[in-house]
Amino acid sequence: MRSVSLDEPGFPWRLIKQLFLLFFLASLGLAIWSHWKKDRFPPPEFYDLERLVEPRQTRTLTEPFEIEAEGIRYRIEPKFDYELDGVVVSLHDSDVFWDIYHTKDWQDFINIRDLCVVWGENVAGDVFRAMRYKNSTWTCWISTDDPQAAQDFAWNQLSNNHLLSHVGFVQQAIKSAEVGDQIYLRGQLAAYSHDGGFQRGTSITRDDMGNGACETIHVEDFRITRKANAGWRRTYRLALGSTLVGLLGLTWVFLFAPYRI
Repeated sequence: MRSVSLDEPGFPWRLIKQLFLLFFLASLGLAIWSHWKKDRFPPPEFYDLERLVEPRQTRTLTEPFEIEAEGIRYRIEPKFDYELDGVVVSLHDSDVFWDIYHTKDWQDFINIRDLCVVWGENVAGDVFRAMRYKNSTWTCWISTDDPQAAQDFAWNQLSNNHLLSHVGFVQQAIKSAEVGDQIYLRGQLAAYSHDGGFQRGTSITRDDMGNGACETIHVEDFRITRKANAGWRRTYRLALGSTLVGLLGLTWVFLFAPYRI
C-alpha cells in the first residue's frame, strides 16, 4: 500500500478548502445567531415568580469590620441586613480593561461586579422585556421606545447593585451570573472605605433615583436560582470553538496548498 503525499497533484486541495470554508461560515453564522439568542429574556413563566418579591431589609447586628484584598484594607460599615431575589437585566465587571476607575484610580478591588436587576410586577407583567438596559462604570441605564412600557414599568422594582466580596467562592458565584438569570443574594447594605481616601455609601430605599441611588452590598451568599438560555449559551460556546477550528483549517490550506487549488 502506498501513502499519498500532500504534494501530489491528485490531492483534493480544492475540496478541502471548500469544506473548511463551508464549516467556517456555518459556524460563524451559528455563533452570531446564538450570541443574539443567549441574552434574550425568557418569558415570565420561566421564572419562579413567588420568589421575585420586594427585597428584605432588616436591622443588622453586624458591627463594622475590616477585610483585605490586593494588599488594601477596607472598612465595611453595615447599615441593614439584606436579601434580594431578582432577574439580571444588565451587568458590569469592574476588572474590564477599560474601567480605569475601580482598580487604578480608586484601588477598589472588592466591588467585583455590578448587577442591575428587576423583580415583582416588572417580571410578572412582562414589561421588563420591553425595556433596554445597559451598565456603565457605576450606573444602570434604562430606556424604551414604547410609551406604555415606560408608564407601566415600576421604577422602584429595579436596582443597580454594587457587589462587594473578597471570598473566592462567593466571587466565583457572582461572576457566573449572566443576563436573564434569576439570582438570590444575602448580605448587608453597607458603606465602605480604605485608607487611601476612597469611600462609598449605599442607598437604603428602592424609591430613590439618580446619583447615590445604587445599593452597595457586602455579599455573604449568592446563588443562581434559574439559569436562562442554558442551551443557547452552550451552543454559542461550541459555535465559537467550531469557528476557530474552521479558521485554523483555512489557514492551514492557505499555508500549505499549492498556489492554485
